Amino acid sequence: MEQSTELPGHTPLAGPARRDVSDLFSGGRLTVIPRKAARREQLLTHLAQTLFATDRAYTEPEVNDALRTVHEDCSALRRYLVTSGLLTRTRDGRSYRRATTAA
Repeated sequence: MEQSTELPGHTPLAGPARRDVSDLFSGGRLTVIPRKAARREQLLTHLAQTLFATDRAYTEPEVNDALRTVHEDCSALRRYLVTSGLLTRTRDGRSYRRATTAA
């Protein structure tokens, strides 16, 4: 039986992108942050698409709360999302947005 990676209030990915990362989750929680860059990029894309809407800004606490729904190390996930270009952050760090295209 496949474990669900759906989160309350979040739109799950359809098709292969979602299946590609399902093995990283157990009971809706992320069990490991991949070390390999390509695998981590798949996970980050999944998280950006399922946790963050493209049409709104988020405060850092909101980003942390969303990421904590899947893993306790929200700081690492937030940094990875920003570094990968999937989330953009204002210079002062007060506002985050899901990028419309990856950098």
